[in-house]
Amino acid sequence: MDSRDLDTAEERFAGAEDLTVGLEEEFSLLDPETLELVPRYEQLRAAGDADQVLRGGLAGELISSEIEVISGVGANLGEALARQRERRSRLFALAAEQGLALGATGTHPWADYRTQPIIDTEHYRRVEEGLKYVAWRNNTFSLHVHVGVSGIDRAVRACDRLRPVLPLLLAISANSPFLDGRDSGLHSARTQSFTKSFPRCGIPDAFGGWRAYRDYIEFLLRTRSIVEFTQVWWSVRPHFSFGTVEVRICDAQATAGESEALAALMVACIAQAVRDVDEGAPFSDPAPRLVEENMWRAIRYGLDGALIDLEAAAEYPARAAIERLAAWTEPVRAELGIDPVFPERNGAQRQRALIESGAGRREVFAASVAETAKTYAGEVRV
Repeated sequence: MDSRDLDTAEERFAGAEDLTVGLEEEFSLLDPETLELVPRYEQLRAAGDADQVLRGGLAGELISSEIEVISGVGANLGEALARQRERRSRLFALAAEQGLALGATGTHPWADYRTQPIIDTEHYRRVEEGLKYVAWRNNTFSLHVHVGVSGIDRAVRACDRLRPVLPLLLAISANSPFLDGRDSGLHSARTQSFTKSFPRCGIPDAFGGWRAYRDYIEFLLRTRSIVEFTQVWWSVRPHFSFGTVEVRICDAQATAGESEALAALMVACIAQAVRDVDEGAPFSDPAPRLVEENMWRAIRYGLDGALIDLEAAAEYPARAAIERLAAWTEPVRAELGIDPVFPERNGAQRQRALIESGAGRREVFAASVAETAKTYAGEVRV
């Protein structure tokens, strides 16, 4: 990667279409009986390549006991969801044919990261060589959303406005209380394991526009800190290959309904951020140290705790994050027909309720895997 690639990124964003949507959902590959992680990505991917629906819709994500299903580009949210439903339904059927179950929690409750092989691709060989323990330790599963944005300066400025939104989305999505065979005491152990360990990850700085962001990438290239832009793992970023704003803060969701509702909310947040940039809506750009306070609260307590209204310097119940984001995005949601509905308790809260009732980690995980199998294999409407 060099400056010419950054010129290409500018051109790609210049030709991008606003509000196209792409979805990416990561699943763990499990033994149906023991619920242990099994390194079968290569075999499942090969079987998917022979399937007309799945061809081009599956990807690897670091470890061989993980698979990602991707929608490809949808002209809008509805089209992306329709594509994703068809592909993941077929993936679940194919996994069953291959003697596999699929999990959708942010972490596996007890798997030993030291026994998980890295998939053999040039990109992930580079990740492993560059990060060592940090890469080995990252056995996590998440949900990513891409929204097309015409103009790279608009995209960077929209990312700036999404910075304080990220902890709210994380709290809503929290679904990983277990890690390394124990109750972590957190609602999103995935975020602590991945986001707080990887370099150039988590809540980014505010850049103010493309010029400053380009300077940053050129600095990383000049100092040989990175060789490709995807080594910038911020939880919101302009994606140079697709001409999109990508939000990547959320845990994988136990049910298809939650995944679709969360994806819809993320699409609305990105679209509203772009709208606010275009209209010059007032924006109080909070300091990173303030956003980090909400980030920690989302990791630790999810929707059970309180978040901070950064402008008012006052707490509010974390559950109100859903209503706050709904109110902020109401203009674009009304235009786009987006009206996500969330359950009373998110994945982490449901798991914690079982823990508090005396259920063991396998029983808790089995309940989540059952939810996943029941809902992702069929069609769900937001």
